[in-house]
Amino acid sequence: MKKFKEGFIQVYTGSGKGKTTAALGLALRAAGHGFKSMIIQFMKGDKNYGEIIAHHHLSPYITIRQFGLCTFVDKNNPSAEDLKLASEGIGFARKISKGNEFDILVLDEINCAVDFGLVKEEELLDIMENKNPHMELILTGRYASRKIIEKADLVTEMKEIKHYYRNKKITSREGIEW
Repeated sequence: MKKFKEGFIQVYTGSGKGKTTAALGLALRAAGHGFKSMIIQFMKGDKNYGEIIAHHHLSPYITIRQFGLCTFVDKNNPSAEDLKLASEGIGFARKISKGNEFDILVLDEINCAVDFGLVKEEELLDIMENKNPHMELILTGRYASRKIIEKADLVTEMKEIKHYYRNKKITSREGIEW
């Protein structure tokens, strides 16, 4: 089984579109080379996302687990279920990060989960510090903290220049945003 000589930590953050898409693209590229990815989605629970439907076709190379509800999280008042699912997700992430089953671990929307107070920053920093040294760790979501950015090896900020949502009032589209 292939393994990375050294696994790095990547962060995709910022206000622009494309953070999750970049992480999914990386997992797809890695699958083409025989690497296995686990994608853990925080704050997402909708089974109709295109990546949830498609990942079954890419098994065993790409696995996705969701730890969220189908509704948006109220940043000022997250529900008990939001908190419970995020706690389960970070526990699962901790377990996967120390194992050998996967080469890439994507924590999708983890930066938002930290910013919303669903996951403690210290928990994420601990995963970053103690992950399997051969595992690539990808963290997505707006609002990556200074400490997360400092700890990462690669940070990309997606910057919105223009977006049809704002300019043309186009809502999310099947196959593009979900």
